[in-house]
Amino acid sequence: MNSRQYGGAEWMLCAILLCLSDWSAAQISYSVSEEVDKGTVVGNLAKDLNIQPQQLEERGFRIVSGYSKTYFEANLRTGVLFVNERIDREELCPNLLKCSLNIEGLLNHPMNIYRIEVSVTDINDNAPSFIEQTHVFNISESSSTGERYPLPIAQDADIGSNSVKTYKLSPNEHFSIDVSSGGETLSAELVLHKALDREKQPIIKLTLTAVDGGKPARSGTLQILVNVVDVNDNIPSFSKSLYKVSVSENVPIGKTILKLNATDLDQGSNSDIRYTLMRTGDAHSPEKFTIIPESGEIIVKANLDYEESNAYEIRVRATDQGSSPRSGYSKVLVEVIDVNDNAPEISVTSLMSPVKESAEIGTVVALVTVTDKDGGQNGLTKCKIKDAVPFTLKSNYKNYYSLMVDGLLDRETVSHYNVTITATDEGSPPLSSTAVITIYITDINDNAPIFPEASVNVYVKENSKVGDIIARTTAQDADEHENAKLTYSLLDNHPKTYPISTIVNINSETGDIVSLQSFNFEELKTFQFKVQATDSGVPPLSSNVTVNVFILDENDNNPSVLAPYSEHGSVNSESIPYSAEAGYFVAKIRAVDADSGYNALLSYHLSEPKGNNLFRIGTSTGEIRTKRRMSDNDLKTHPLVVLVSDNGEPSLSATVSIDVVVVESTADIQTQFRHVPVKEDSFSDLNLYLLIAIVSVSAIFLLSLISLIAVKCHRTDGSFSRYSAPMITTHPDGSWSYSKATQQYDVCFSSDTLKSDMVVFPAQFPPADAELISINGGDTYTRTQTLPNKEKVCALKFALNCLSS
Repeated sequence: MNSRQYGGAEWMLCAILLCLSDWSAAQISYSVSEEVDKGTVVGNLAKDLNIQPQQLEERGFRIVSGYSKTYFEANLRTGVLFVNERIDREELCPNLLKCSLNIEGLLNHPMNIYRIEVSVTDINDNAPSFIEQTHVFNISESSSTGERYPLPIAQDADIGSNSVKTYKLSPNEHFSIDVSSGGETLSAELVLHKALDREKQPIIKLTLTAVDGGKPARSGTLQILVNVVDVNDNIPSFSKSLYKVSVSENVPIGKTILKLNATDLDQGSNSDIRYTLMRTGDAHSPEKFTIIPESGEIIVKANLDYEESNAYEIRVRATDQGSSPRSGYSKVLVEVIDVNDNAPEISVTSLMSPVKESAEIGTVVALVTVTDKDGGQNGLTKCKIKDAVPFTLKSNYKNYYSLMVDGLLDRETVSHYNVTITATDEGSPPLSSTAVITIYITDINDNAPIFPEASVNVYVKENSKVGDIIARTTAQDADEHENAKLTYSLLDNHPKTYPISTIVNINSETGDIVSLQSFNFEELKTFQFKVQATDSGVPPLSSNVTVNVFILDENDNNPSVLAPYSEHGSVNSESIPYSAEAGYFVAKIRAVDADSGYNALLSYHLSEPKGNNLFRIGTSTGEIRTKRRMSDNDLKTHPLVVLVSDNGEPSLSATVSIDVVVVESTADIQTQFRHVPVKEDSFSDLNLYLLIAIVSVSAIFLLSLISLIAVKCHRTDGSFSRYSAPMITTHPDGSWSYSKATQQYDVCFSSDTLKSDMVVFPAQFPPADAELISINGGDTYTRTQTLPNKEKVCALKFALNCLSS
């Protein structure tokens, strides 16, 4: 807030006080210099107001000011007015010639207001100053002498004689100063009195000093920079008129080989130089080199080749960018140094690919030529084959080679070769290059077809449909194309016995074997033939595989009841005494089945009898015996129906009817050979005869069995028989049963069955691990896995059974 604002606030306060009470006013004026020390006495208020000092304290005298600072205070004891704060006239009254502070003195009881005016006088406490620290003049070096340039005016916060009174300029040979008075302010001008030359002195530094009139005098300075503006009065110049530089011919494109530096004494655009290549020099130079206009760097523009040109002459022009451009010229001689920068080049001509795998050693496959653009030692080359391949290089003349076969070729092992040829020159350092020649090997018919196995076993069910595919024979041929195209045909092993062409046929393309008839296991159990696979090569190659066909039996035959009993349709009769004990032997039913295996394994059952349950039958033996003694309530005639069933899927059966007549005594019974007598307490003659007969028959059977085993153990593996002996089975009671199957069997005794039961196997069916069918004493049968070697196991079991008997 300035003094005027403080004065208005003061008068507003006085007006308020006038309205409230009676008061009297007076005005006192004092004068004090600025910057006096705190406590400096301004005047004696008690004396000037004509008031006793003690009244000032009693009536509460105080100084009232509208300023932000309390510049003055009164001593109530002495009544003097003194300076309380630092007084800065330039701060209170800037740019004013007169500066006064208006304050009020207040007394209470009664209230009196006294106006006090304090004039602040100036002292020379401020030096002249310029708004800027440095002032710049841009004066052309072509300016005429006598030209004037206004200088900045200095400011001084002091007034009167303490303000700026004069200007001074530092000594120099080009400028002087002219100071003029324009009313209360001074002005100065810079006067050029000697021509400027930028090339000699581009910048002139001057010092302008402003001095005030204080005592002592104060001054302020300003730095003046005179930039001499250039005039394009100089041409660019090179340090040399001819430059020489040597570069290798393999210098990369974009490489800087030389940097030119032309100088121009001018400034700005007059010294801003641009470089260009002139076409007056070597005709090929602008094609091989370029120059950066701004920097003067000569750069390789295209590949250099010593063999093409060993030196280049370049003319360079440097031009400034003045309004009237000026230019300077120079010449650059580029010498190209030869290096081994060209690797050998490999070219292949007359490539004979593919090559037959039957090609002989020394057969020429291709012609190879190696060239090198370098000269001298750098152009001499050596050539070799990398890796181990059945080929070799033979030098014909200088850098001409023949690629020849050097080993056996096998297309099935390697179908093609990538032959890598390396060529190396004799430069320093040596350079090399490689070329890969792909040589394909063509096939010849040198591999016969191969079947996966030497023989094939085929199992076919009897009664199969005509035209069914019973097997597929497939051979592989390591050759390719026509040499691997196979056709299949049949070879008959026994064309006179049973022509194979009437039994099966083969698809010549796929190898599918098709049946031409329905097979009957009871007539034909196995047959053998060969399949031949022939390729389409010239000459054709072939191989054979033996096919063993085994007919698998199906349950297609019903059991047949043997004499003396007939099958269903007629009634047979047997007699038993009334006194027969439980277990009395009544009759033995014997049956056979034309099938084999389980299809021929028979079991016997009684149909539900009428009346009392008096009889039972052995499931496996077919023996009919009594279950208990007779009673008076039993019938005299017992009709029995015996059901004979095989174990096939589905099961087939036959029935036989027997009427058992009960007689009063054994004398009425006509003894037959087939009946087993009732156990008696005494050993009769009949028992002796029967024992002798059984021993004789057993001995004959054992001799036959030994002969059969001997023949079986010495038979050849390749024999196939269509007929065999019947299957014979013993039973716990010593009786025998058999099956008239038309199949050859291996006969073997099982040591774990009751009473040395005999077990029978088919002979020709692989695999040897068949199932063992054992009939035990409980009229049941079990299956046991046989050992791999049938002949040895059967012989061993037979010997053990004989010893145990």
